[in-house]
Amino acid sequence: MRAAPAETTAAEATPGEAAPGETMAAAMQLAIALLTARLDSPELEAWAADALTPLDTDGLGDFMAGLHVISVLLLNELHEATGEPSAAILQRLAILAERQRGTPLAD
Repeated sequence: MRAAPAETTAAEATPGEAAPGETMAAAMQLAIALLTARLDSPELEAWAADALTPLDTDGLGDFMAGLHVISVLLLNELHEATGEPSAAILQRLAILAERQRGTPLAD
């Protein structure tokens, strides 16, 4: 019988490797930085997308996970504030995004 692998703590992580909790926290901070840059200006958003987006596959995967977690948290906050179902909120956000891009909506 094989023993389950033990979880790595921050103190046990190898020098170049962050603990899983630290990795997720860093990914969420990166996602927040990119999302808030968009609020400032298109130029800052373009710079942030280029400068902050990881180039390696592990970093990009962590970044995408951070974006997902932030999106879920924001969706939950919108649901609590409005009482609207999450699906309705997402649909409204998708329609707004398409209008901003100038894409006509299919009926």
